[in-house]
Amino acid sequence: QALPVLFKHWLKNAEVEEGRTATLRCELTKPNAPVEWRKGDTVLQPSDKYEIRQEGTRVELFIYDAEAQDA
Repeated sequence: QALPVLFKHWLKNAEVEEGRTATLRCELTKPNAPVEWRKGDTVLQPSDKYEIRQEGTRVELFIYDAEAQDA
């Protein structure tokens, strides 16, 4: 049986000024594991607003032009 993917480093709260880019990062126990970023029930998709990067065990979400409703 394969071991489950776990977080090595959990997400930390981040504050950013409106109009700036917010960056959220986490690290997993297995490289290239599938990851979904969500806001509530909504799965975030790559767009002009959101950039998702994954390299090995490190996963990052960039939120461009952050606004209060991105919290």
